[in-house]
Amino acid sequence: MRSFLLVVLCAALCYASSDSNQPDIETLTDHVLVLRVPYEKGSRVYVNLTCGEVYQNQPVFWKKNGEVLRPALQGNQVKVLVVEMIGGNYTCHHSSDGRYLNHTMVLVQLDPDNRTVILEEKSPKEGHIHCSAPNYTGSFHCTWTRTADRPNAAVLLWKAERNMEEISCTLDADGSGILCNDINCQHHEEQHTITLTVYMYSFSRLEAYTKAFYLRDIVRPAKLPDLQISDGRVFSWSYPTTWEKPCTYFRLQFHVKVVPSNHDCNYEQPIMDDTTEGTHYEVNVKHRKYIFCVRAKDKFTKGPFSHWSICTVTKNSVEC
Repeated sequence: MRSFLLVVLCAALCYASSDSNQPDIETLTDHVLVLRVPYEKGSRVYVNLTCGEVYQNQPVFWKKNGEVLRPALQGNQVKVLVVEMIGGNYTCHHSSDGRYLNHTMVLVQLDPDNRTVILEEKSPKEGHIHCSAPNYTGSFHCTWTRTADRPNAAVLLWKAERNMEEISCTLDADGSGILCNDINCQHHEEQHTITLTVYMYSFSRLEAYTKAFYLRDIVRPAKLPDLQISDGRVFSWSYPTTWEKPCTYFRLQFHVKVVPSNHDCNYEQPIMDDTTEGTHYEVNVKHRKYIFCVRAKDKFTKGPFSHWSICTVTKNSVEC
């Protein structure tokens, strides 16, 4: 009985070991296979490639990254060895005239994917992707920055959704951002986050970047227009034209500061620092030279402030 149990245990361990060594390969798109390999462990994995069913009985040879393989790789169905992070673009060609037939890109992703080198981290809190929206109409823009070592990294695939509903997006021309429009959320209470996933690749290395957020947390009003002064001390401004209406419902809160003339609006020892919900503010200071600063944020959320709008005040002039 004991011998029988040992045989069963040994068989179970062998099965588990064999199963754990199976390569993790996913078909990401029609022409892209992703091989996931463990970090800091050398890997040698054979990947099966197929030129296509229509070429099953035709003479076919393969190239890797545009170069004929040595020794030659022939046949509609082949097996290629991927060592560590060295994947590539495999193309199949007709043996009679060399014409292109099909291709499969083999990319490698570290698993778990916790070591990223393609995009710069904007901040520990924000991560690698920055997203912003000018209002609550559902349109938002996300951007990222490639690291200096990976300037030619490209976007392979992107996906944005909320509660399993796809959000339409368009990639920026330079591949450094994406513009999306969630047409289902306009003026509705947000119950689910937006999730954006961007797949970037550099050579044969693939990295996936994901960011989840509520629209209300990324809405940033535009710079306040029409900033001016009257009666020598009363500053006034308007709501941005891109802000939601009616303004009685979509309220803004304004942050006003007066700083010495030789400092910017972020100076931490201002002459005056206050908040208001009105679109005008009276300044009572003895200084004849100073800078008036004002910015806005949604009163009811924790979203970011707009950029500062400023007026530079001197003894004889005001420039806004």
